[in-house]
Amino acid sequence: MTASDSGRFTARRSLASLALMLASLSLYTFADLATKEWALDALSLARPMRTPALCQANADGEMPWQRVPKSAHTLVDGVLELSYAENCGAAFGLLRDAPSWVRAAVFGLAAVGAAIVLTVTFMRGFGGRSFVIAVPLILSGAIGNLTDRLRHGYVVDFIQIDPRLFSYPTFNVADIAITIGVALLLIDSMKTPDAASGAPPTVAKDAA
Repeated sequence: MTASDSGRFTARRSLASLALMLASLSLYTFADLATKEWALDALSLARPMRTPALCQANADGEMPWQRVPKSAHTLVDGVLELSYAENCGAAFGLLRDAPSWVRAAVFGLAAVGAAIVLTVTFMRGFGGRSFVIAVPLILSGAIGNLTDRLRHGYVVDFIQIDPRLFSYPTFNVADIAITIGVALLLIDSMKTPDAASGAPPTVAKDAA
């Protein structure tokens, strides 16, 4: 399929393009999982006594964490710090109070669906450079957070904007990757077909 057929598709991408996308995906996923492992070791401790129920509120309506946070590490005073947190929901805490089976179904289906749709549209030649960059970013974020949920039952977050500057949920590298990827998808969707495909602009012929 070409750009002239649909206005959004170019020639199908090659196996070399797929290999490059998968290499980027692997690198981003490794960066996310490695930084989360660092956060577990450097920013938290295992509980010395019995751990609370996983992602369940107690009698006071609070949701105790499985691990004990250590002191935060300040990166930029009054701006950015590294502080351990556990997220039972989606990005930025969404669905954190939903039943565990609902979270598992939603997160699992969303990750699998995103992987299938993005990979298929990537190979079919959809979009331009912004789309190509966005695909491994979004997939790595989905895979990284899903891996955490399968391993721990929650997602490890550790990047915190100083509350004195701006009240914002703690996040991680996967959340950053997904946010950048979605922004790139929006940029790609706003481009003209010629610009998105990387083809030179079509010049209309003078009327006879």
